[in-house]
Amino acid sequence: MILKLYNTLTRRKEPFIPLDPQHVRMYVCGPTVYERAHIGNARPVVVFDVLYRILKWLYPQVSYVRNITDLDDKINHRARENGCSIEALTAETTRFFHEDMAALNTLSPDVEPRATAHISVMVAMIERLIERGHAYIANGHVLFNVASTPTYGALSGCSREEIIAGARVEVAPYKRDPADFILWKPSPPDMPAWDSPWGRGRPGWHIECSAMSCFYLGTTFDIHCGGNDLIFPHHENEIAQSTCAHDGGFVRYWLHNGWLMVEGERMAKSLGNFITVQQLLDQGIGGEVIRLAILSTHYHKPLDWTAECLCQAKSALDRFYTALRSVEDIPLAHVTSIETDAETSQITAALCDDLNTPRAIAALHANVTALNKATYHDDKRRLKTALYHGARMLGLLAQDQETWLTGGTKMDTSLVRELVNRRAVARSTGNFTEADQIRDELRRMGVILEDSVSRTTWRTVRTHATKTR
Repeated sequence: MILKLYNTLTRRKEPFIPLDPQHVRMYVCGPTVYERAHIGNARPVVVFDVLYRILKWLYPQVSYVRNITDLDDKINHRARENGCSIEALTAETTRFFHEDMAALNTLSPDVEPRATAHISVMVAMIERLIERGHAYIANGHVLFNVASTPTYGALSGCSREEIIAGARVEVAPYKRDPADFILWKPSPPDMPAWDSPWGRGRPGWHIECSAMSCFYLGTTFDIHCGGNDLIFPHHENEIAQSTCAHDGGFVRYWLHNGWLMVEGERMAKSLGNFITVQQLLDQGIGGEVIRLAILSTHYHKPLDWTAECLCQAKSALDRFYTALRSVEDIPLAHVTSIETDAETSQITAALCDDLNTPRAIAALHANVTALNKATYHDDKRRLKTALYHGARMLGLLAQDQETWLTGGTKMDTSLVRELVNRRAVARSTGNFTEADQIRDELRRMGVILEDSVSRTTWRTVRTHATKTR
């Protein structure tokens, strides 16, 4: 099974060939911790969690680094607004981020460095860039000299005019070129500051990831991931800094996920249409529902976040868990490879084709259909195993099926089964009046029955509504 990934740098899908087949190294841009994570923040975490899972299946060792940006002007302003210390704000928001991502069943990175703990590493990299003529000191600032690297713009494909227009930085009089960006800047008395050869100050945003990725993964590593809003200027600037500081190299595969849309509009705080993970969880929407909704669209494409996509995800998970419950007495087969059988191979092949999660989810549905039709024990065991392990590669079906299907309520499942069996007997003897009465009684209990040719399954009712703020 060959993993293929779309490389933003080369603009094509390529076979993934790691620098070291025994140790794959991946870096994902993490959150700036000043408020609760919204769905747009969650999308790259979930998407690249799937990539991490696939890499762990395929390779003996994977190092996954995801940073925490706890140094940013947004953090400073929010702490001032809240009347709290920066340290208290970032500690609380980091904890919230971990809780929300855990609810989405994402794996923790192997290393999660904080920017404020790596200032000395950033200073050392800036000093190296100055020594090599790629950075200069002006008016208490240190700036990167964009003209010193002729390949600048290769990742984004932007022209020089577009680079200057979209740089999103102040065109200060002390800059040699409008496109030059800040590596270090002085701090006013009320802002965090550290000692440096250029005076008390703090680093620019872009140098943070360059320094931390190099520190933990080396000057050249395999994969760098993030949202497509980071392609320019953040990742473009990372490439410039890192290649100039270390004689080329840096990252071989760049992966970016698409925009998040809400009801057809791009999510934006200015429009008031952003949705936090916690808001959805507070409405009773399960973390797996949110996760499946995110994965139902290919990561390259814009994700339109609607109430319908959540309902579809909930229905799909109900179907998957119901299928597992129908064969709960059948043990899983022993698995030694992700290509253990044709069904699992279809799911794996989809994920190895540039993380094609919609195709993998379709393969799960086909697996469930086959499982529901199977009559022989060996077939059921094989199909159950494929469903279980295929879903785990997507980070799904992590809960006990009974807990999922009862909504975590303290329902008397033995009574439900007794009523379902009584109704089955009534239907088989033609007593449809009693059968309907039992169905109505179960509905009042919050239980929905689903009849098929071979059997009746049941699940609890859980309503899910989405709101924006």
